[in-house]
Amino acid sequence: MARPEAGDRLRRLLAMLPWLAERGRVPIKEVADRFDMRPNEVVAELELAACCGLPPYTPDQLIELVVTDDYVEANLGGRLSRPLRFSPAEGFTVAASARAILAVPGADPDGALARALAKLEAALGQRQAVTVELDAPALLDVVRRAIDEGQRLEITYYSASRDEVTTRRIDPHAVFSSEGRWYVNAWCHLAGGVRHFRVDRMEEAVPTGERSDAAVGPVAKGGQAAQGRQAFSPGPDVDEVSLVLSPGARWVTETYPTREVQELAGGRVRVVLAVGGLAWLERLLLRLGPDAEAVDPPHLEVARRRAAAQVLARYSD
Repeated sequence: MARPEAGDRLRRLLAMLPWLAERGRVPIKEVADRFDMRPNEVVAELELAACCGLPPYTPDQLIELVVTDDYVEANLGGRLSRPLRFSPAEGFTVAASARAILAVPGADPDGALARALAKLEAALGQRQAVTVELDAPALLDVVRRAIDEGQRLEITYYSASRDEVTTRRIDPHAVFSSEGRWYVNAWCHLAGGVRHFRVDRMEEAVPTGERSDAAVGPVAKGGQAAQGRQAFSPGPDVDEVSLVLSPGARWVTETYPTREVQELAGGRVRVVLAVGGLAWLERLLLRLGPDAEAVDPPHLEVARRRAAAQVLARYSD
């Protein structure tokens, strides 16, 4: 299973901590269910949070989190309560960030963060709450209506990872946003599994008149929905590639789903990526240039040279 991106993990943790602090002692399973995580993921994230606090980062200045086999106890105390004075620009940034955190599944809409946001917006003199909105793709309403009515859709879809257009039937289950894009989580009858589709890459979406089959949805198929609200959640059957990245390309490990990350000498890192298609990989290799060495499979270097030649040919025409 691909690990969530760093930004998603941070937003989830920022939503989790105030919720825990208000309750004091909570079963780990309850935390996992609320924030759509596995219990071992909850423990790992909280162990990381326990290392955070205020300078000089002595034990008395760290967040107090006690994790046992079945429970977690949280006490933020007064360590992070020092009042701050924001400029209007800073206040708006904090308000927008708070709205994004409150949109995380499991966040408490009536908790401490929501109350602080209301006070901040009042101080900023805003009559209406700050709203973070994404441009809605043309077919988003069609997809949402299909979910509400339990309809199956036939879509014409452009796959950027394979650089091809396909027609397929899907049973949509949920829409979500990630990095400014709208996606639908659906059972794909062509692929025979759960897939995420970018709504703005749908050229057509037409109800077939058939009912969406909940029995072959994400939950019935071994809980694949637990892969989370990520734009790409690779399954076990996708291709893997191995790259050695220079220090300047380490951002790849935080941007894309990884299967393995190995530290090497000189700040380099060897990373195993799950790849949905060769076209996407070629674009990534071109972007990385000399900062990436394709290790396995060996034909990747040939693919990189071919992609570079195609780009040069377009510019020379």
